Amino acid sequence: MVNGYTGNILRVDLTKEKISIENLDEIFCRRYIGGEGFVAYFLLKELKVGIDPLSPENKLIFATGPLTGFAIPGTGRNSVGAKSPLTGGFGEAEVGGHWGAELKHAGFDAIIVEGKAKNPVYLWINDGKAEIKDATHLWGKITGKAEEIIQKELGDKLVRVAQIGPGGERLVRYACIINDLRNAAGRGGLGAVMGSKNLKAVAVRGHKKLEVNNKEKLRVKIKEYHDVAYKTYAGYFEHGTGGGIMEMFAESGNLPTRNFRDGNFSGAKALDPSIMKEEINLTMDACYACSIRCKKVVEIKEPWEVDPLYGGPEYESIGAFGSNCGIDDIKAVCKANELCNKNSLDTISTGVSIGFAMECYENGILTDKDTNGIKLNFGNAEAMIQMVEMIAKREGLGDILAEGVKRAAEKIKMGADKFAMHVKGQEIPMHEPRLKQGLGVGYTISPTGAEHMANMHDTSFISERAIALHSALGILEPLEMDDLGAKKVRILTYYSNWRNLSNALLICYFLPWDYIDIPEIVRAVTGWYTSSWELMKVGERITTMARVFNIREGFSKNEDWLPERFFQPHTSGALAETKIEPDKLKNAILMYYKMMGWTEEGIPTKTKLQELDVEWVSQYL
Repeated sequence: MVNGYTGNILRVDLTKEKISIENLDEIFCRRYIGGEGFVAYFLLKELKVGIDPLSPENKLIFATGPLTGFAIPGTGRNSVGAKSPLTGGFGEAEVGGHWGAELKHAGFDAIIVEGKAKNPVYLWINDGKAEIKDATHLWGKITGKAEEIIQKELGDKLVRVAQIGPGGERLVRYACIINDLRNAAGRGGLGAVMGSKNLKAVAVRGHKKLEVNNKEKLRVKIKEYHDVAYKTYAGYFEHGTGGGIMEMFAESGNLPTRNFRDGNFSGAKALDPSIMKEEINLTMDACYACSIRCKKVVEIKEPWEVDPLYGGPEYESIGAFGSNCGIDDIKAVCKANELCNKNSLDTISTGVSIGFAMECYENGILTDKDTNGIKLNFGNAEAMIQMVEMIAKREGLGDILAEGVKRAAEKIKMGADKFAMHVKGQEIPMHEPRLKQGLGVGYTISPTGAEHMANMHDTSFISERAIALHSALGILEPLEMDDLGAKKVRILTYYSNWRNLSNALLICYFLPWDYIDIPEIVRAVTGWYTSSWELMKVGERITTMARVFNIREGFSKNEDWLPERFFQPHTSGALAETKIEPDKLKNAILMYYKMMGWTEEGIPTKTKLQELDVEWVSQYL
């Protein structure tokens, strides 16, 4: 097998209690790379059309990439995929930590889990072997306690665990899968799929040595990285994402405030981890083989106790539980983040669901009777924390919010849908599409629903200095933030495809690897005579296959749209006179379709599928 891959996939049928090992070939690996590419292939190839995402017929796929498991900064990641119980469409998320590298060292590139166990189980993978073990004693336990028991049971504290907490067990539709207690495959409800299979955890230990094609070339690239990283990424070393930007985001209108309604948020400074370091006892941790150490660890004694075992909040969590809920108490945000990691809940969807409920409450749609007496006003930190716990337990209003804002609004009715901030059923992340309008287009066309990672951020394309970083893609001129013309859509098309390549390689976005570095690293590891062009085509292939999956599941161009709120300006602040024009958005979406080689209905053409070397996919259209 080519370097970078073990050549092995572990298939686990929980219904039949059967485990088997299948082999990969090099052409398959080069065509789909790994990660999201493997997920897209197996979901299209093996899932029956129209299945219930929470049924045994769904499949849960864990996948690594060719760079996973090597001492290359930013590659300690893995992908997880399934049909999403939140959107009913393509579900995929990436996660950092150490678990993905451990799976590779254990001798596997991917795991496909199918069926449903009769009783709770966990999967134990150890140096090329696997077994299904009883997890009845683990069911109902928070992630920290479950990991402690598993490691003690297996007699090794270095066993790495990917698992769900009570939120996943109770099938919260945006439950996530937690690696190493503090890293989340957050979006799409993949933890609920894991819970529906009675699979509590996947524990992994491995000692396999991985070989590279050109050690010296790889050594040179890593040295070049270190020469740049320590100078450029000093902020990440000190306080991770969200540090030093909260006030700036608030002033520009990019900080979602009170369910994306308002512009002014005077408490932004109090949420900034770079300023509040001492209050939250902030220290930093790292993913596998990464020297940037951007992962927060916080410890708080009062008024809420926050265990450092569960890390700390990234920018998305700070925004979702902070400004989005009108809260300026960083300690409350840290507590909410801890509760999500204990219970395996996606912090973005949890925070946006609570912000939705707060606005419904303030408009009289929800009452004290609905909230069990909780005063669910914007700014009420104690109420926000109580709602996180209620969602995890599916108690009272928490049971409704655990379905996600789209389903919650449909159940609550009384006009609640106008406060439901989602695309395709997935809650919108903490970046404002009225400011970043290309990002807004990206939200609409994302196959997983509103998605900020495999997307463009307009702020990275507005200056000569910023645009120079993207010149290798032929992106040569800066554009205005509110531009929704052909040049902006071209950037979105190229850049989102490149980001999907990163999801296949499983390489972190927050590192200075550029369009030249990545092909050289792939070449050094695998020995393939590859290029940026070939690799970008992998990203386009993934984008297109995910689109086809959604089409066959009943999605149409009608789902490619934003909530009506974004067609009105903020109530105050920098965007008080800025909104998205519906006609411009509609035109930009249509241009995107055409640039991708799709029809005006958003359907990939057979010719485009032939060009991408996946003509077999056309049978699903």
